[in-house]
Amino acid sequence: MTFRTAAPVPPLILDDVRGAQKMLAGVARATAMEGSRHLTSLVGAPVHLKCENLQRTGSFKLRGAYVRIAGLSPVERAAGVVAASAGNHAQGVALASSLLGVRSTVFMPVGAPLPKVAATREYGAEVRLHGQVVDETLTAAQEYAEETGAVFIHPFDHPDIIAGQGTVGLEILEQCPEVRTVVVGVGGGGLVAGIAVAVKAVRPDVRIVGVQAEGAAGYPPSLAAGHPVALESVRTMADGIKVGRPGDIPFGLVRDLVDEVRTVTEDELSSALLLCLERAKMVVEPAGASPVAALLSDPAAFRGPVVAVLSGGNVDPLLMRRVLTHGLAANGRYLSLRLRLTDRPGALAALLSTLSRADANVLDVSHVRTDPRLGLTEAEVEVHLETQGPEHCAEVAAALRAAGYRVMD
Repeated sequence: MTFRTAAPVPPLILDDVRGAQKMLAGVARATAMEGSRHLTSLVGAPVHLKCENLQRTGSFKLRGAYVRIAGLSPVERAAGVVAASAGNHAQGVALASSLLGVRSTVFMPVGAPLPKVAATREYGAEVRLHGQVVDETLTAAQEYAEETGAVFIHPFDHPDIIAGQGTVGLEILEQCPEVRTVVVGVGGGGLVAGIAVAVKAVRPDVRIVGVQAEGAAGYPPSLAAGHPVALESVRTMADGIKVGRPGDIPFGLVRDLVDEVRTVTEDELSSALLLCLERAKMVVEPAGASPVAALLSDPAAFRGPVVAVLSGGNVDPLLMRRVLTHGLAANGRYLSLRLRLTDRPGALAALLSTLSRADANVLDVSHVRTDPRLGLTEAEVEVHLETQGPEHCAEVAAALRAAGYRVMD
């Protein structure tokens, strides 16, 4: 989908971001910055986590939404605002509107996580569920704006939105003045563009690295083409950066100010989310964990001190469970195996004894006896195990084969 944007806008400058910071005083939190010993040891230089997952509404989105809505004229405020989002922008617009006394309507996809829908309503917005994907939801919101006169609050393609998000960059410079690299997750580009405007104006030597999910990486082909290019499809669990086309305004800023845009896989996102939970004690959504995923995938590529922006923590509990299981498996902490064994008394006990000697903790066992592919005296057993890493997984499989078990692919 091609977003409709107001045409030519003046270039965003540091004063715009500083003005946004004054506007947000007492509204947005100056979120904490926490050191990470584990990432520091991997990178070989100090690594700090900028905790926007602890921001009001659970993400950085409140910053831009508040600045945008606060800048509306009295007539525009009276008409109300409308937005479309799968979660974070929805909550930011809802709270910002309530704080400013503006009526808000938010369109969300039919499959949006229930906790995000409930939170958006609790912040004061009227929620309308429409469409199966965000592009359909955006179209419905823009049509509503044209029909009613409500002001459409774009999630990333407006100077005020970008200036608001850029206040994260000012805080990074205040909290870590020695920073040399800032790593930021990228969807449409509003956050990384705003941070780049703020940081590069004060410290042009700081390297800004954007990170996209491999299945929703619109910036690499767009930068190669010299203009925003829409992806044919987007697939990633990281819904916060699941955007098929860069914003027109952020694209120009990213092109001019961001040093590099990297991509990370779903496995790397899962591992990063797990690391944030286990090592940093941070609940972070997959999009918010993308900078950590980039550090894990290639730690030697980042000059420190490094600041990784944890952009949000609004993760659906059901997705969290799936991602954690996937992350455990990707890190060799969780192993599923299928085995053939003789269907006789004591066979399962013998199998469990072998697993116990291999120090594998059995989480679940299931039997299949009726598959026509099985022999008359055979049973198939699927075991789910808690393991201690990739080497231990290999040791467990080897111990089973040594004991005469047939491990199925």
